[in-house]
Amino acid sequence: QVQLVESGGGLVQAGDSLRLSCAASGRTLSIYVMGWFRQAPGKEREFVSGIHWSGGSTSIADSVKGRFTISRDNAKNEVYLQMNSLKVEDTAVYYCAVNRRFGGRWDDRSRYDYWGQGTQVTVSS
Repeated sequence: QVQLVESGGGLVQAGDSLRLSCAASGRTLSIYVMGWFRQAPGKEREFVSGIHWSGGSTSIADSVKGRFTISRDNAKNEVYLQMNSLKVEDTAVYYCAVNRRFGGRWDDRSRYDYWGQGTQVTVSS
């Protein structure tokens, strides 16, 4: 199993920045992709970004492209989401998740086996 703990959420104003962190523990060698998802009230959980755990290649949703950046520190077993130029519509609970299955779409949340508890990001106008 893999345990995930997110941190870094909070209340900010539009245009501000936040950096989310996700610490992984347990069977981290089984990780293929680490992903960030978010879920706003009344909406489905959506893919934000993903990073190949060993190779470092990334994928990012069009809605946040140019504003959000995903990175990782394998030595610390941590993944980060740098969020710049935040907008009110970025308000959501942000989750990190582990995908252990080779191949397939990174934005398919059914491929993710382990999830963190989520961290709230609220952007005010």
